[in-house]
Amino acid sequence: MVQNLSSRLARGSLWITASRGLVNALGFISTIVLARLLLPSDFGLVALGMTMLLILQSFTNLSLAQALVHHREPTRGHFDTAWTLNMLRGLLLGGLFSAVGPVVAAFYGDPRLANVIYAFGLSIFMSGLANPRRIMLQKELIFWQDFVLNVSQKMIGVIVGIAVALIYRSYWALIAGTLVGQLAQVVISYTVLPFRPRLTLKHARELWSFSVWLALSQMINTINWRFDQLLIGKFLGSTDLGYYTVGNNLAVMPTREATSPLTQTLFPAFSKFANEPGRLRHAYQRAQALVTAIALPLGVGMALIAEPLVLLAMGEKWLPATAVIEALAAIIAVQTIGSQVVPLGMSLGATRLLFVRDTQLFFVRLPLIMAGMYVYGLQGVIYARVITGLVATLVNMLMIRRLIALPVRKQLGANLRCILAVLVMSAAVWAAQRMFAANHGLVQLLFEVVTLIGIGAFTYGASSAALWMIGGRPAGPEREMLDLAGKARARFFNRG
Repeated sequence: MVQNLSSRLARGSLWITASRGLVNALGFISTIVLARLLLPSDFGLVALGMTMLLILQSFTNLSLAQALVHHREPTRGHFDTAWTLNMLRGLLLGGLFSAVGPVVAAFYGDPRLANVIYAFGLSIFMSGLANPRRIMLQKELIFWQDFVLNVSQKMIGVIVGIAVALIYRSYWALIAGTLVGQLAQVVISYTVLPFRPRLTLKHARELWSFSVWLALSQMINTINWRFDQLLIGKFLGSTDLGYYTVGNNLAVMPTREATSPLTQTLFPAFSKFANEPGRLRHAYQRAQALVTAIALPLGVGMALIAEPLVLLAMGEKWLPATAVIEALAAIIAVQTIGSQVVPLGMSLGATRLLFVRDTQLFFVRLPLIMAGMYVYGLQGVIYARVITGLVATLVNMLMIRRLIALPVRKQLGANLRCILAVLVMSAAVWAAQRMFAANHGLVQLLFEVVTLIGIGAFTYGASSAALWMIGGRPAGPEREMLDLAGKARARFFNRG
């Protein structure tokens, strides 16, 4: 059974890797092209509307998808109930959100914001029509259909967004890409997974009993990670908000996209060992070490090449976003050391504990961000994000210790070789940067970025291998990667 589960997780991870790789590439291309065609203030304006949308949605997020995954044998009635609840929620919230458009525009002093609010009100309604059966693909560890949905949605959204930007050079390009992509996902989901929903609330109480604390946790977590954008938009302006949101999106991209293939499988995988503490602890240690071994060098590497990459991809008008990328890419990567506490807690039904954690972090993060912005402006917000990121990592590790009795020193010890290898990589890339002149020609910038990436990849891989062999080749992410490579090679030659 364990071998079969591992095989399914591996196949699932490959599908998610392909999906996230293509989605990541499309998203990066879209960001770069739109950044060339639009202004930072356009990104800031749409980010304000998107932030308000996400916060409002979080207040009424029913977390029904997670409840369906957690349910051992969901029936047709459970799916109908989930669809009915989501549809009613989308209809109500979409109308309310659109109604406050003029008030929000007046508060921020930008009439264009009303149009953004109207458009995202429609987005809320469309989200309520999503096919609830889609979540069962994750529950059964089937991911090829998810690949079709994700890639199709992103590709359609990117094409529409770039087309509108080329024609109108307007913030509507960002909105159009989002709305059309979302509509495409809804339509395609019912094509790939046929489902004719019926109106019923029969299982509403049963689904809500699991999801209530998880919904509250997601609400406070969304406010925690989005409220800073509302503050920046109000007090620093849409241009600074554009630098911040685009910088943040680019900072999180390498870490998020590289680890999603594994992290998306963890909740259903951990759930299968929820009643076996020893096996769950072992599974968590293996997964967490592998996630960090992938995420930490990518995040730190992104921080190291931020300036030449921004100049090459988006031009000098986006140079202020460099400081955002440098700080946040590194701290987001560090946070992966304890970030798997969410699927772990959900698998154990500890949703109330996740809510308590998110509430504690909210009351740490928000005052620090407000104080940092008041004293140092946008740079102060960045300082606050770094500090709260370190605090969140410690809190997560303490919570993991509580959930599965895994000491903090063992959590850190599993990542020691990775941390040392990243330090070696950072020193090598930093030294190599000194060789390049401050010339902003595109050819030199391209050569600099490619060279630094190559040096970073080589030094991280070589130092990781050396530390692993010096340590006696213990179990860990290095062995996991070698085993995967060996299986892939054997399968290739067997087919040949």
